[in-house]
Amino acid sequence: MEPVIRSIRADEWAAVKEIRLDALRDPVAHLAFLETYEEAVGKPDSFWRERAAGAAEGVVERQQFVAEVDGRWVGSVVVLVEEAGAEGTFGGVSEVRQGHLVGVFVRPEWRGRGVTERLFACAVEWAWEVAGVERVRLFVDERNSRAEGFYRKFGFVPSGVSAPAPGESGARELELVMTRV
Repeated sequence: MEPVIRSIRADEWAAVKEIRLDALRDPVAHLAFLETYEEAVGKPDSFWRERAAGAAEGVVERQQFVAEVDGRWVGSVVVLVEEAGAEGTFGGVSEVRQGHLVGVFVRPEWRGRGVTERLFACAVEWAWEVAGVERVRLFVDERNSRAEGFYRKFGFVPSGVSAPAPGESGARELELVMTRV
């Protein structure tokens, strides 16, 4: 069965929590996410309710898309809208209104089946058509070659910007961007 790609609803906070905690247990989570499972698992339900409400269908500042099969979420991506002149996640100030893709996760049993491509297609289309951004960006840990390869294959190119990766590894996060043609 093919997953349905859709925006989340505000009342789906428990599923938002579940998929985030599962993502943080992934073996490469330390390369992909800015928090740990231990940090996230202790957050109160009110945090997850607010997170879902802030990224639900109809919200233009932030949107979370999920891939769903028979009521189970098998993948997720979040688009943050960053205004021109605002400081970004890794510092620096954007000169344009942009979308920032974060929280990319597909359950291992669904990887390699086109789910990530479908999630990205929906997220990028939403960023262009609904949020009206001029570019879409993401950051990838330089040690996460699998993810970087996918992003490049999807059409993202290096911007030349990098930032220190969280933690004390000495690694860098590389910015990849996609501009609308």
